[in-house]
Amino acid sequence: MENNMAFTIPAWVPEGAQRYLAHTETGQSIRDIARSAGCHASTILRQIRRIEMRRDDPLVDAALQSLAETHFGDPVAEAANSFGAAQEDSAAAQEEEFQREALRILRRLCETGSVLAVAEEMDKAVVVRDSGDGGATRTAVVECRIAQALALNDWISCDNPGRISRYRISSSGRTALSQLVADAENKARTRSEFGMAEAQTPFQAASGTEGGSSRPRRIRYSAAESPLVALARRRDRDGKPFLDEALVAAGERLREDFELAQIGPQVAQNWDHFLTAGGRGSFGSEAHGGRGSSGARDRVENALSDLGPGLSDVALRCCCYLEGLELAEKRMGWSARSGKIVLRIALQRLKRHYECQSERNRMIG
Repeated sequence: MENNMAFTIPAWVPEGAQRYLAHTETGQSIRDIARSAGCHASTILRQIRRIEMRRDDPLVDAALQSLAETHFGDPVAEAANSFGAAQEDSAAAQEEEFQREALRILRRLCETGSVLAVAEEMDKAVVVRDSGDGGATRTAVVECRIAQALALNDWISCDNPGRISRYRISSSGRTALSQLVADAENKARTRSEFGMAEAQTPFQAASGTEGGSSRPRRIRYSAAESPLVALARRRDRDGKPFLDEALVAAGERLREDFELAQIGPQVAQNWDHFLTAGGRGSFGSEAHGGRGSSGARDRVENALSDLGPGLSDVALRCCCYLEGLELAEKRMGWSARSGKIVLRIALQRLKRHYECQSERNRMIG
């Protein structure tokens, strides 16, 4: 923080909130804070007023109250209470925990129909998603202190606070999610450059929910961006989801490997030879020497080769390039509404491919 106060504040606290706390908890004048920050006093005043107006939000108010109690009380005891962590936890570990939890929760909130429900006097909040049939599915559980941090950063917002407040991801939250995903992939690339082996996640037809006995599969992109999510919400003639959870998981697995394969000196790999029509341009990765993550690239190539022409085309476009079905049908010259049938067949074949790969790996192991 830019002032010379004896108290330290976690790195996740936004700049405006830091200045607000410096003014309200330590008595620093607006002019002193502005002088330390190298900006006009009116800028500091606007930031302080904005934070004060946001205290009607129960999570924001609780976050500021907690920060005031744990970081502006006894300077000696303050380090032991940072972000509610144990005394031996370092500031770096606390920041890593926040980023990891923020990435997990923001991803869930990007799913269509998802909200973060926070009840009064509860230690935990839950992310629930509208299942489309009048019910709701719990997809994540989060500590209230994490939810408070998300709200203070303005990454989630609540239109009507109450006994049970419902928060949705904000536009700044979506921007933050993109940055968090990029940071996570940069860390993965750094580990790869230092020779750490990339672990292949075994294929599981998981539901993607958290809780219960099964471990959730982590994905590396916003599920709301994928055409598969919208298609999975549709119902067939029997009232069942057009794409079941296992097929969506197969598409997510391909997308995850595709993203890993992009990591390297040359950002984009050349997948044009899997497109049967309407190419997206040549990237020429081999010419520039960038081959990305070799394990992930090989898995993508094996999966697309197993699908064969046509099926690999629609899987690459919809699962990896995130093209909508209408655009994919137009580029491939297919009739309207035929793409979803072919895509489901491709995902069924892809699911079988990953199951065979998992079985082969178990036999080898």
